[in-house]
Amino acid sequence: MTTSRMNVGDFGTVFTGAGTVINVGAVLAGAGIGLALGQKFPERTRTLLTQCLGLFTVVLGATSIAEGLSDALAAEVGPQAPLLIVLGAVLLGAILGSLAGLEDRLEAGAEWLRRKVARGAEPSRFVGAVVTATLVFCVGPLSILGSISDGLGRGVEQLLVKSVLDGFASIAFASTLGLGVLFSVFPLAVYQGLLTLLGLSLGEFLSAGQVDALGATGGIILLALGLRLAGVVRIAVGDLLPGLVFAPTLVWIVALAR
Repeated sequence: MTTSRMNVGDFGTVFTGAGTVINVGAVLAGAGIGLALGQKFPERTRTLLTQCLGLFTVVLGATSIAEGLSDALAAEVGPQAPLLIVLGAVLLGAILGSLAGLEDRLEAGAEWLRRKVARGAEPSRFVGAVVTATLVFCVGPLSILGSISDGLGRGVEQLLVKSVLDGFASIAFASTLGLGVLFSVFPLAVYQGLLTLLGLSLGEFLSAGQVDALGATGGIILLALGLRLAGVVRIAVGDLLPGLVFAPTLVWIVALAR
């Protein structure tokens, strides 16, 4: 989930990757609770809750955009460039993602997972749950910053905060979207695990401005996902994901050109 950078004290690092393990455990626990609760809700209630989650995701996206267009980013690329960089990242990401059919590939991967582990689940609902939950849990600065910090040996504070947020979110998502939320832990573990390994091997490989640009771009993706959940418009959110790579790259290019 996307939230502001914060500290909750010095918990230290038990072992490299502990933050992601805790995060996965929180999602599993929350999804289990949500699945148990969801059976008690009528369809009308589940639909309304899904729309409420969409509105909340819109707020998370807007917050992330506002935080990402920061003084640190402006200092690296100039005061006029941050918004253009985020726009460029989203547009380039959309072009590459749509040409590669990334949204279709994500859905195909989720459908493959359903056939392997949950044949009895309704296909469209299961696939939607996996893709939606994965995007919410993985697109955001805490996922990136926390995983890198864990790899650097600076502690798991940020991922502990994220784990609490994701745990509660998974209760809500699983109660409305169903079993697929449970299986979003696989891409979550791989994604944050790789970022932790990058932090362990490369150290600080992103500047503050690059992280903020990435967070603002992720905020736009969350905004699109929220509008989709709320039933406002169906956007191929998965096709926007390459923007997360373009954002720090564009910051690096513009900073070099100054």
